[in-house]
Amino acid sequence: MTKKISNYKAAAGGWGALASTTRFVLGSKKPAANIRNLLRANKVKGFDCPGCAWGDEQGKHFSFCENGAKAISWEATARRVTPAFFKQHAVSRLRRQSDYFLEYQGRIEQPMYLNRDTDHYEPISWDDAFALIGRHLNRLDHADQLELYTSGRASNEAAYLYQLFGRAFGTNNFPDCSNLCHEASGVALTRAIGVGKGTVTLQDFDQADAIFVFGQNPGTNHPRMLHSLRNAARRGTAIVTFNNLKERGLERFADPQSPVEMLTPKDSRISSHYFCPRLGGDMAAVRGMVKLLLEWDAEALTKGEPGLLDRQFIAQHTQGLDDYMAQVAATPWQHIEQQSGLNRAQIQQAAEVYAGAERVICTWAMGITQHKHSVATIRELVNLQLLRGQIGRPGAGLCPVRGHSNVQGNRTLGINEQPDEAFLERLEHHFDLPMPRRPGHNAVAAIQAMLDGHARVFIALGGNIAAAAPDTNATAEALANCDLTVQISTKLNRSHLMAGKEALILPCLGRTEADVQASGPQFITVEDSFSMVHASQGVGTPNSPHQRSETAIIAGMAQATLGSKPVHWPALADDYDRIRDHIAATIPGFEHFNERLQQPGGFYLGNSAAAYCWHTATGKANFAAEPLPEALLPAAANGEVVSTLQTLRSHDQYNTTIYGMDDRYRGVYGQRMVVFMHPDEIRRRGLNKGDVVEMISLWHDGVERRVGGFKVVPYDIPDGNVAAYYPETNPLVPLHSTGDDSHTPTSKSVAVLIRRLQSGRIL
Repeated sequence: MTKKISNYKAAAGGWGALASTTRFVLGSKKPAANIRNLLRANKVKGFDCPGCAWGDEQGKHFSFCENGAKAISWEATARRVTPAFFKQHAVSRLRRQSDYFLEYQGRIEQPMYLNRDTDHYEPISWDDAFALIGRHLNRLDHADQLELYTSGRASNEAAYLYQLFGRAFGTNNFPDCSNLCHEASGVALTRAIGVGKGTVTLQDFDQADAIFVFGQNPGTNHPRMLHSLRNAARRGTAIVTFNNLKERGLERFADPQSPVEMLTPKDSRISSHYFCPRLGGDMAAVRGMVKLLLEWDAEALTKGEPGLLDRQFIAQHTQGLDDYMAQVAATPWQHIEQQSGLNRAQIQQAAEVYAGAERVICTWAMGITQHKHSVATIRELVNLQLLRGQIGRPGAGLCPVRGHSNVQGNRTLGINEQPDEAFLERLEHHFDLPMPRRPGHNAVAAIQAMLDGHARVFIALGGNIAAAAPDTNATAEALANCDLTVQISTKLNRSHLMAGKEALILPCLGRTEADVQASGPQFITVEDSFSMVHASQGVGTPNSPHQRSETAIIAGMAQATLGSKPVHWPALADDYDRIRDHIAATIPGFEHFNERLQQPGGFYLGNSAAAYCWHTATGKANFAAEPLPEALLPAAANGEVVSTLQTLRSHDQYNTTIYGMDDRYRGVYGQRMVVFMHPDEIRRRGLNKGDVVEMISLWHDGVERRVGGFKVVPYDIPDGNVAAYYPETNPLVPLHSTGDDSHTPTSKSVAVLIRRLQSGRIL
């Protein structure tokens, strides 16, 4: 594996994406099967890609992207982790291996139990595994000593069964991956417009006059979005990007599925305007846009011309405008420019595009949601859209882009540590069983509860919390403090090695594989970022007869713990239509669930805010009069300069899954231990390209958080901001450095000191 830093000059996509896709399909050791898989990905009568939550375009011959092909090939690999592998490798030895090495070993073949005496995982039967779980749960002092974690890749059926199991047991402890990423979106949107989801559909991208993209890198994290942005740009839609780093996918894109773009130098420019605010400066940038819009509106009215604001919409559908306008007027330009890192002329360019567009979409991802003031920032985006009535009309609205392919569906189906009363009442009525009312734990609270000994059993429905969560050492200690940890997984990962006093690995089927139960072949359902619900049916042959579906595993745990209360759990696992009948009876929008799934492409759940039905305390859409933060981070520590670190993914990565060691678009090959810095900051610190540094994060709890061995790489990033990959930098994110109201780790705004290591340089 050659390590090098080399500027990538081509557009995103193109031959580079095609070559990468081919390499991963061949590397799966099942090329023929995975080519067939790719042809069925995101298709009617096929399966939903286990990657991102972007919506499916109907009628396309190929409906996958490069990173979707990686996810499919990575899951549908011929490699297997057998009992012989675990016999050969002690857990303590595996802990020293990289995350890439662990997942590269392949699919877990059968249930495994950690023998503490030998430091090895050993085979265990399914019946014995379920019995062990039942014994642990039934001897807990109270139900809230159980933590039920969920990954966004779980199906609607599995999520519903999981939450029913937990609530029948007596807890609302449902920490999940959305607590670590998009929780701020749900909190902010619910308060502002009464629903925690985006208001647009995929078709709205075909009708927008302008699309404002905040804090996201679709070229790596959701590449199918680039098709929508490319098509919009070609129609003349203005695409205005606010992103801390220059990302190739937001600059130029060559469609690997277009012969013209593959065989000629032709590619598509994506962003018409590209601004690089400081980390956390997006709220200030939007505040500046609003300040200009209000000035221009007042000037137009003075001249007797139509104003820019949609006053009819504001009067009929909103409240709080006066307080918000007073807050905007009180915000000085000096504060806006200093905090955003953009000058007034740049902000004016963006405001002019916004003012000149009849239909505007604002879309964002984790570059917005993982800051202390993320909820306030998203409320500011909503304020901007409310001023001109840019919600509920074709081609306009709000669009948070979620990560995993069913993270939104999990929340819809009840994976929520603070469920509303109406939901609990529907469950009680339907199942004739009291439901717990105590608020449960989010991800950070769950980790703290395990650290404190208040939670004793941790069960994970997918995911890799040991790598995904902040404050890696604290998370590992929390898991080790449990009496029992249970990981429902497809592949080996870090969480299996950071185990409790007793530990199980339960191997489940993947999204690509055929799921056959007692009643015959089954399909599951998912919900994308646009509230579309559709079926997904795997086609591949499982590579082990010992692997079970997520629903069958949940049913087995529930039956061993609760018996047949409030349902006969194995019967639900035998036929997923029965689960969907329960969903239809208890979840609004899913009425006649099984029948509606017969529609090609599934069905739209709808969005109350898009229909101008505001489920807020005021009955209207709410402006938020939040001041800008006084400061984003401390300016210095004992005279030493502080930088702001954001953790991010490489291109060969999806969440904690490391597919390879390259980050092609950023010019990084064969390595991950790099830190991107502005050239001026490198010089000011007396560093050089290739120097090796350590980073120490600043927090007030007296705990030293330090990582080292990172190579300095010059990059187009605001001076004073730095970026590095996670999970390698997750040890720097303090557990309790979380967003206001969202409790999401502030992984995009970590205060760090950077110091040269004495070991020299890496070229």
